[in-house]
Amino acid sequence: MSAPAGSAHSSFSAVLFDCDGVLVDSETITIQLLAEMLRELGWEISYDETVRTFIGRALVDEWEVILAHTGFRITDAWIHEFHVRRDDALRVSVQPVAGVEAMIAAVAERFGDRFALASGADRVKIEMQLDVTGLGRWFGDRVFSGMEQPRSKPAPDVYLAAAAALGVDAASALVVEDTVAGVTAGIAAGATVFGFSPDSPVRTDPGMLRGAGASIVFSDMNELPGLIDEWASRPAA
Repeated sequence: MSAPAGSAHSSFSAVLFDCDGVLVDSETITIQLLAEMLRELGWEISYDETVRTFIGRALVDEWEVILAHTGFRITDAWIHEFHVRRDDALRVSVQPVAGVEAMIAAVAERFGDRFALASGADRVKIEMQLDVTGLGRWFGDRVFSGMEQPRSKPAPDVYLAAAAALGVDAASALVVEDTVAGVTAGIAAGATVFGFSPDSPVRTDPGMLRGAGASIVFSDMNELPGLIDEWASRPAA
């Protein structure tokens, strides 16, 4: 089923998707819970500040900022409780991002099976959300967790691992991301990055995504296949 690299459809060899905020509309649910649990520790953090501080980053890596505001060094048990409460909420409420199913179908027409999911989240969360939303059928075993790599985003490890598994050079791949940390990870992997900034309370400002290195920023998943085609038809530099 693999589409040849550099096919007529695209100048990219593969497409690598983030999960949260790109494929599934989960960030609002997760951020609300995180803010609630941080307030339980004594940090009167607002929703907007929670978004700015934590979105796109692995919670385990943010222990210092939590310690500075609460005096509490988060433990494995605290993180486990967050994961349990988060996953319970997501099972009830998570939905695919609008237009994502049709977009993936269009990407599959162009790339065959040369597309993958490369998330900074833990595998349990990723696979649960793919199951709940029905998106798992598109990805098969092409699902990669940054938590299983030496470093998670904004380091490039998960994107390098996904590209290697697909048998492509990360520098020839397209990464689709919605956060500064994710864009930074894609750029560090050498990939071209398209930023996704929908009309959402948890979106990252388009200017911030461009500032991190995104070549294009778009707001509707239905736009992505056309943007890929337009990129392939650009005049050679």
